[in-house]
Amino acid sequence: MTFTRMLANATQKNNSLLCVGLDPDPAKFPEHLRGRDDAIFGFCADIVDATADLVCAFKPQIAYFAAHRAEEQLEALIAHIHSNHPGIPVILDAKRGDIGSTAEQYAIEAFERYKADAVTVNPYMGRDSVDPYLAYPEKGVILLCRTSNLGGSDLQFLDVGGEKLYERVARLVATEWNRNGQCALVVGATFPAEIARVREIVGDIPLLVPGIGAQGGDIEATVRAGRTANGGGLMINSSRAILFAGKDEHFAASARKVAQETRDAINQYR
Repeated sequence: MTFTRMLANATQKNNSLLCVGLDPDPAKFPEHLRGRDDAIFGFCADIVDATADLVCAFKPQIAYFAAHRAEEQLEALIAHIHSNHPGIPVILDAKRGDIGSTAEQYAIEAFERYKADAVTVNPYMGRDSVDPYLAYPEKGVILLCRTSNLGGSDLQFLDVGGEKLYERVARLVATEWNRNGQCALVVGATFPAEIARVREIVGDIPLLVPGIGAQGGDIEATVRAGRTANGGGLMINSSRAILFAGKDEHFAASARKVAQETRDAINQYR
């Protein structure tokens, strides 16, 4: 099944535009998990099991696993999601960006080693750096467009022939790069006006929107700016606010509570 079909199905089944980001920081884990060899897997798997009926996607961030030599735990986590919660797409948040044969290896890493359903990619080296990911016709390729960090404006607002650079990226993806119909774009919740502009350019292409929760993005403004005509088209990501909602052995239940509140808050404006 294609990434976009999985996303649409999960959105409808769970009545959700919420994407839970899996950014495990062992320093913030409950005491009972600390010191376990599989603590990262255990923490994330419990979060996944507690929230899987509330989300449209999960998004593990590879750096949080690689920094702790936990790549095998990431593989196990994605396998756990696919086995125990089939139909929920997994986005590997890696923001890869390189050329030719190196990009091919990154694509193999994402789609063959980790078996992710989609991967985030940096498009700023151009089309040939994206092509290796597009060689997997059923996999999602989610390209950075207007990012949620303040420094994104240093480059993404540059004028390129009468339009801003992020607008050019959105236009290229919508008109030339989306040959498989599996592309999406990253647009930060901290910039609702730019979300609306990207939606105007790309039509119904899905948008991955980080920046609510700990980063302070406004849910109502995000949904109103980015939703499609049928009230979909968004993967609104929250990570830290959900992951670390609880500090004790009941952390997964606390995460579920915040995830449900977030999903329901999003749905108020769909």
